[in-house]
Amino acid sequence: QVQLVESGGGLVQAGGSLRLSCAASGRTFSNYAISWFRQAPGKEREFVAGISGGGSVTAYADSAKGRCTISRDNAKSTVYLQMNSLKPEDTAVYYCAATLRLYISRSRLEYDYWGQGTQVTVSS
Repeated sequence: QVQLVESGGGLVQAGGSLRLSCAASGRTFSNYAISWFRQAPGKEREFVAGISGGGSVTAYADSAKGRCTISRDNAKSTVYLQMNSLKPEDTAVYYCAATLRLYISRSRLEYDYWGQGTQVTVSS
């Protein structure tokens, strides 16, 4: 089992940057693929970016490509999401999630563990 805690959210102006962190506790963090999802008010939770357990494979939603970078430090049991050129439509609660599957799933249904979320608000 793994517990996840997100941090780094906040209020930022359009065009600004934020770095979100997802700190994990529990054993064998490197066994888990980790992804970031987001959920805006009235919308479904959607995939943003994911990274394999070893960190060699990443995947991004089209909305995140070129603006976001996902990375991980297994020694610190932490995954990061660097977000640049933020837009008002990026406003959402951002969640990290973990799965033991050996691929990066874009479906929230295939993740077993979730953090509590961190709010990102981008003002225009």
